[in-house]
Amino acid sequence: MPATTIISGGSRGLGLAIVERLLARGDNVAAFSRSASPAIDALAASFPERLLAERCDAADAEAVRGFVSRAVTRFGRLDNCVANAAVAHEGVLATCRDDEIDAMLAVNLNGAIVLVRECVRQLLVQPRHEHGPGPAVVVVSSTVAARGAPGLAVYAATKAGLEGFARSLARELGPRGIRVNAIAPGFLATDLSASLSAAARARIVRRTPLGRLGTSEDIVGAVEFLTGPRASFITGQVIAVDGGAAG
Repeated sequence: MPATTIISGGSRGLGLAIVERLLARGDNVAAFSRSASPAIDALAASFPERLLAERCDAADAEAVRGFVSRAVTRFGRLDNCVANAAVAHEGVLATCRDDEIDAMLAVNLNGAIVLVRECVRQLLVQPRHEHGPGPAVVVVSSTVAARGAPGLAVYAATKAGLEGFARSLARELGPRGIRVNAIAPGFLATDLSASLSAAARARIVRRTPLGRLGTSEDIVGAVEFLTGPRASFITGQVIAVDGGAAG
């Protein structure tokens, strides 16, 4: 039986790239996002038996709970969870609006925790595959959680919270054979970074040894690895994928 992976924020950018890679690996994939996209609709038409794609707000706990339930009903089990959905608002804290703060906390931190909780509830009650690496949870953080960045204090706080969550949950779930890790991408050339000014993007490129922003394809290999058999003894880690910028 193929593995089943749930992915949040799967309609564009990094989430879409993860959906594409795991479908190519042979997984059943259940992906949700606040809005659809032509790309995810085309994938759903191409993989009608292996891709469940729905619109769902990551900040709506009841909607997330329902989506996880439908995914398990559709595919019969769950193996991996990738908490990827995020929103970012650039701006110094003094000018950050309440609704912007609330949105980042609701989606980036609370939404990820709720999704992982619902997936873990399923993972704890279902029988394990007799063969395979065991279940895996991957949360998508950011290198700004460790390094900081002007204008991204609240965003960085949500991602730092995710890293603490992943480390603690790895200890909690390790005895049950469930691995939990975080990936911390550097700045990527995706919709999420589109709000950055040209000057900010230039500064990021200058301090990156490999001399460019990352792409979604630079990150998906790490997700594939952490949800696969070669990572069966890796848990509680935060893996930076940032072109050397954190060095």
